[in-house]
Amino acid sequence: MTLTKLEIVNMINEQIGFPKVECIRIVESFFDIIKSELDKGNPVMISGFGKWTVKAKRERKGRNPHTGEVLSIKARKVVTFSPSAVLRDDLNP
Repeated sequence: MTLTKLEIVNMINEQIGFPKVECIRIVESFFDIIKSELDKGNPVMISGFGKWTVKAKRERKGRNPHTGEVLSIKARKVVTFSPSAVLRDDLNP
């Protein structure tokens, strides 16, 4: 099952007791801050959880698997996530 923003809002509401409107604002602000920093090219690291970074991918040739047609895949930026050692250890006891 996928964890959604609404479920995160509900969990914060249940655990801390903040009003739902405030929880929504907190969660939206948190993700906006992360997106803004990544958009600037800055890595985002949360101790004990992991690190998001933006990496540039160069233009390259690809192939359509159905037709075999050779395509050009445009250069783009991708977000990568590296879990911290703490998170890795928690997931793999």
